[in-house]
Amino acid sequence: MDPFSAEGELLNIHNSFHQGQYQEVIDFDTSKLSPDNTLPAQVLKWRAQIANGQAKTVIDKLAKGNNSPDATAVKAFAFYAQGQSAVAQEEADKLVATSSENPTVQLMAGTILHATGRSDEALTLLSKHQGNLEAYEQISYSLLHSVINRTDLALKEVTAARKWAQDNLLVNIAESWVGLRVGGDKYQQAFYVFEEMAQTPSTSAAKSLIGQAVAEIHLGRLSEAEAALQQAMEKEPENVEAIANSIVLNVLSGKDVSELTSSLQSISPEHALLTDVQEKSVQFDQAATKYSVKVAS
Repeated sequence: MDPFSAEGELLNIHNSFHQGQYQEVIDFDTSKLSPDNTLPAQVLKWRAQIANGQAKTVIDKLAKGNNSPDATAVKAFAFYAQGQSAVAQEEADKLVATSSENPTVQLMAGTILHATGRSDEALTLLSKHQGNLEAYEQISYSLLHSVINRTDLALKEVTAARKWAQDNLLVNIAESWVGLRVGGDKYQQAFYVFEEMAQTPSTSAAKSLIGQAVAEIHLGRLSEAEAALQQAMEKEPENVEAIANSIVLNVLSGKDVSELTSSLQSISPEHALLTDVQEKSVQFDQAATKYSVKVAS
C-alpha cells in the first residue's frame, strides 16, 4: 500500500507538512508506525524543524553519528537554510555521486541545486525518481522558477502526477502554482485551493495564506491579498515568503517598501527576490552607460 494514499499511515503527517503546519509534524506520534514508514516520517519531522527555523538543532542532532543518505541529505538542506550554501552544495554533490537513487537525496539535493542556480543538474537528479509526488512538485517548481521557465513542461509533470494521485493534496498544490503561471480561469481555480486550506481552522497556516494572497494578487484583489499576508505574518512574523510577497504587493499598491526590504535583508540576505532585484539593478546600470544625457540648447 502507498503510505501516502488515503489509507496510508503517513497521509496525515504528509498533508500537515505540505499545508505548512510544521509544529503538528514535529509533534506527530510515530511510535505506532510500521518499520518501513518510520524513516520517511522522521525525515518529514526534520524538514519541519528546518522550516520552523530550527536548522541548527537539526544539524547538531544529525552530526552525532547518523550518516545515512537520508539524514545526510536533510543535514545538507539544513546548512542551506542557515545560509551556508557552499557547504550545502558540497554535501549535495557528494550525495549525488553516491546515492542519486535515494528519494530523500533526490529531493533535498535537487532543492539545493536549484536554489543555488544549478537547475539543469537539479532536474537531471529529480528525473530519476520512481513515482515520488514531491519530486514531481519540485520538478515543476524548478521548471517555473529558473532561466528555463517552461510552464508547458511543468504542466506536463503535474498532469502525469494527477493520473495516479487523483485527490492528493500535494498534487493539488503543485497544480495550483502551475495554474498561476498559466493564467486565465486557472487563477480562480488556484485561489479556491489555497483559500480552502487557509480559511479552514484545522488546516490554516502561513503557507496556505501566502498561496491565497498570491492568487488574490493575480486576480487583482490587492486589499484581500494584503489581509491574507497580514494573517500570515501574524502567524509567522519572520516568514520570508510572506515578507517577500508583501514587498511585491506594496510595489503594486504604490506603498513604501523600505522597512519590509530591510527586514528581508536581515532575515534572508540571499532571498531570490533580493538577488533578482540586485541583478536587475546591475543590468540597468550597465545599459545606462550606453546612453548619454543631451541637454537642449
